Amino acid sequence: MASEYWLIVGLGNPGAKYRGTRHNIGFETVNELAQRWSVRFANHKGLADLGKGTMSMGGSTVKMFLCKPLTYMNESGQAVASVSAYYHIPADRIVVIHDDMDLAFGRIKLKSGGSSGGHNGIKSIDRFLHTPDYYRVRMGVGHASRSGDAHDNTINWVLGEFNAAQRKQLPEFLADGADAAESIVFDGLAKAQERFNGR
Repeated sequence: MASEYWLIVGLGNPGAKYRGTRHNIGFETVNELAQRWSVRFANHKGLADLGKGTMSMGGSTVKMFLCKPLTYMNESGQAVASVSAYYHIPADRIVVIHDDMDLAFGRIKLKSGGSSGGHNGIKSIDRFLHTPDYYRVRMGVGHASRSGDAHDNTINWVLGEFNAAQRKQLPEFLADGADAAESIVFDGLAKAQERFNGR
């Protein structure tokens, strides 16, 4: 039987070394949601920090899990699939929040399914869930310069920290990302896309 819970996943890498990096914007957005809805995290089988709670909007209340995989980015799917299977949460009730280099810093795009866009965390989730058909909140972190070795540049970029101007804007951006995840849950994808994709 399918669960009544939603699963909202923020992607990132565990440990102090990665805190504040572009790749961890998913973790930070889920932390924003946890603060907003008073959710506490506990360990799920060594694979994820998982918190259970409810959120309410416009007279509706939904039950949800907030999830931060502890498997490192490239194996995120292992954690997501484990939580999904354990609590019987289908793919169409999963929202994944992640960094996206194809979008300028501060831009948000919402979608369901489609390509991974080369994002290793998304590739892993597609593989372990056996479907790409879950919701995604793509949060723009901008792109590394195109000079030199593209692969090294990309790694250094996503594992680098936001600049001073971006750090000032970050609280507002994280709040927007949290709003976008909530909007998918409460308003449906089409309405949420209307609200966020054109910004």
